[in-house]
Amino acid sequence: MKVLFIGGTGTISQAVSKLAVKKGIDLFLFNRGNNKNLIPEGAQLIKGDISNRKEAEEKLKGHHFDAVVNWIAFKPEQVKADIELFKNKTKQYIFISSASVYQKPQTDYLITESTPLANPYWEYSQNKIACENTLLAEYRRNSFPVTIVRPSHTYSKSSIPATLNSSKAPWSLVDRMRKGKKILVHGDGTSLWTMTNNKDFAKGFVGLLANPKTIGHAFQITSDETLTWNQIFKSIADAAGVEVELIHVASEKIAQYDSKYTGSLLGDKAVSVVFDNSKIKKFVPSFKATIPFSEGIKESIAWFENHPEAQQIDQEWNDFIDKIIAENE
Repeated sequence: MKVLFIGGTGTISQAVSKLAVKKGIDLFLFNRGNNKNLIPEGAQLIKGDISNRKEAEEKLKGHHFDAVVNWIAFKPEQVKADIELFKNKTKQYIFISSASVYQKPQTDYLITESTPLANPYWEYSQNKIACENTLLAEYRRNSFPVTIVRPSHTYSKSSIPATLNSSKAPWSLVDRMRKGKKILVHGDGTSLWTMTNNKDFAKGFVGLLANPKTIGHAFQITSDETLTWNQIFKSIADAAGVEVELIHVASEKIAQYDSKYTGSLLGDKAVSVVFDNSKIKKFVPSFKATIPFSEGIKESIAWFENHPEAQQIDQEWNDFIDKIIAENE
């Protein structure tokens, strides 16, 4: 099986790349080559910029794939370009969407692949919906072989996943905990959420590759474990070996301090979700998520402790959290 990943070294995709090679897949990664240390042994790098159409056509000349996965497409114009580039080069095109595309506000706590797609809060999600619509229209008109995958909150060993953490220096949250500082949690901390380890995600995803039965379908791949945000933050603290004091502030109030939280909170993480994974299990019977968050986050803490260079602190983020807590306690 010959497969092309556009990207392939990100938080989610690096685990999929590693498992794909382990499964004997002839894997090619098309990216700029900036993270060569994350390319698994056995995968082949095609160095290039997918947004440069002329360069991409030249680099991929003569190649035909059983499956192509674009891990880094976020806007309709990107998938439109992919349709033209890959319509005669692959038997399957997998688009990485997002579970944030699902209906907000929800009419049911249980999320399935048939839950309506509508997110008025977040442009990111609206663009993903538009991408899905573009690809499915091409599938219906011209049989473009698309499969859609909607990940939710998926983390790697080099992640400290949380709603309110620094995006550029994730160790900041653990450092804050270990210094005994108060920790900000959106809402009352009781909304439900799912954390998925990237190694678990990879098990389900690899089973979709070059599977003709998946064409025209959408899949969500998540853990079956459902936690409250209070439990998530306390699991991080437990893994860090400390106790924490959680300070709760309404999501709407937090969004008033920074508009980016209108999307990531009100359009996503402030909402209780429980994912029904029966569809991925039907198409990939071997799929089973086995890494509980309490264990996965221990691996993350250990990774950071073994990589001092990654223990960067975002003081601007710290000051931002201090400000919200001071004004809302």
